[in-house]
Amino acid sequence: MHLPNPVDHTGRAVIVTGGTKGIGFVVAEHFLAAGADVLVCARNEPGTLPSAGGRSAVFRAVDVRDPADVAALVDDAVARFGRLDVLVNNAGGSPDSDAATVSPRFVEKIVALNLLAPFYAAQAANRVMQERPEGGSIINIGSVSAHDPQPGTAAYTAAKAGLLGLTKALALEWAPKVRVNYITTGLIRTEAAAAVYGDDDGAAVTRTLPMERMAVPSDIARACLFLGSDLASYVNGADLAVHGGGEYPARYMALHGK
Repeated sequence: MHLPNPVDHTGRAVIVTGGTKGIGFVVAEHFLAAGADVLVCARNEPGTLPSAGGRSAVFRAVDVRDPADVAALVDDAVARFGRLDVLVNNAGGSPDSDAATVSPRFVEKIVALNLLAPFYAAQAANRVMQERPEGGSIINIGSVSAHDPQPGTAAYTAAKAGLLGLTKALALEWAPKVRVNYITTGLIRTEAAAAVYGDDDGAAVTRTLPMERMAVPSDIARACLFLGSDLASYVNGADLAVHGGGEYPARYMALHGK
């Protein structure tokens, strides 16, 4: 019996949207370390690109909300690498907002970034992957907000819930050549999110987590390596929870002094 190595992506080509900082940066680093060629995108070129093993990711400036821009991104990856095996739809996010007063423009921008942009990128990637004997893998980075909304996240929650539904729909339509999966991320310790976790450096938040720590970007990156590998060849339309078991219910915390 021979089992594929989920960490070995030598010879594969990967796109990571929003791959110049935070989770996307680390996802790109992990694919590079695993041997893949990686193209990252963002609206502005960063001072430092993801690198590993003496190789760096390639950068392209893209507005992922623009269908023509993301189509050109996919074409660029194929032109550079001769193929496209994995798309990681990572670009997204939202500041907290009051649903009662938030502007229509804000809602439209959040939905465009977190739902429409992944749809456009997936369409462009599928067009290429369907023509390849090996097909490909599309990984949508979601959020626990899609399952468990928090105050101040109405537009973001709706968009991520929509992305989960989109994932399942595309998995039905594009199989067997292209697998489409979703990662439910929980609380993740990144520089950008540090201010959200309080003045105690997240100690109080951590007490709500069964794993007794927040996730770090490498936890998400390793899940991407798995979903993009042959070991996940029958994983399609899945919602992979990478949230450490979620959070303790409020009633349990009240009763047990957590």
